[in-house]
Parts: sequence; structure tokens; C-alpha cells
Amino acid sequence: MSGGRAPRRTLPTELAALAVGVSEATIRKWASRGKITRYGSARRARYDLDELVAIAVSRGGTTRG
Repeated sequence: MSGGRAPRRTLPTELAALAVGVSEATIRKWASRGKITRYGSARRARYDLDELVAIAVSRGGTTRG
């Protein structure tokens, strides 16, 4: 890659919820309220890892791993 932004790293709903330490329903609620961006379709939703990390940090948590 030259000069471009790194490709977006996305996770399915289940893994997004685990990464932030909330339920899948909370991830869906955040997306419907515009707190995070949902990519893909409602049936195959994916969420940006960088957005999830930012939310975890703002909530005072840390990411696992």
C-alpha cells in the first residue's frame, strides 16, 4: 500500500460484543443510535475494531489480550 489508509478491520457482532465486554444487543443498540458504524447488512453486520477500542477506552475499560 502506498499513501493510503490501512484497510478497515471489522468484527462480527458476537466478537465485537466480546471485545468491548457488552452484550450483542448493546452492540446493535449502539449501532442503531449512531454510536458506532455498522458495515454490511443487518443479517451480516460487522463493526470497526478501532471504533470498538475507542469505546472500550472511553468506558474506562481495556481491550482483552
